[in-house]
Amino acid sequence: MIDDKSPYCKYTPTNILENENFKLYWNRSILTDKTIPFNRPDVTFMNKKTKNTFLIEIAVSNTHNLAKTITDKQNKYQELANEICAMWKQKAAQVIPIEISSTGVIPKSLSQSLTRLNLHTNTYIQLQKSVILGTCSIVRNFLNYK
Repeated sequence: MIDDKSPYCKYTPTNILENENFKLYWNRSILTDKTIPFNRPDVTFMNKKTKNTFLIEIAVSNTHNLAKTITDKQNKYQELANEICAMWKQKAAQVIPIEISSTGVIPKSLSQSLTRLNLHTNTYIQLQKSVILGTCSIVRNFLNYK
């Protein structure tokens, strides 16, 4: 969907990407027929041909909060997933949490999430690198704070 090969740290996503097979919403509210309190997933990815939608929730938390955050994300967005199936006439809508701790610890469920998105299982290495560099940047900025 994107021809730009810039590094992920320099890429600024647009709110909507679409072609004849896929539609991707980035950080965009989904309007529904009934009021749903959690209607703004981080990424909404729709496969138009297979009629599958993925609500992708990305989180970086403390290591001791990993399991709780995953469960919370799945529970929060399940109602939206059900509504999307009905409104957009999808075969399935799945909530997929992408969770990693601020120190790079990954839960066992991350490999399942990457597999469900048809991403290479080694994608977690790039995720860890990005999170650890971000955490180091935050610590450096804090220590140099005057």
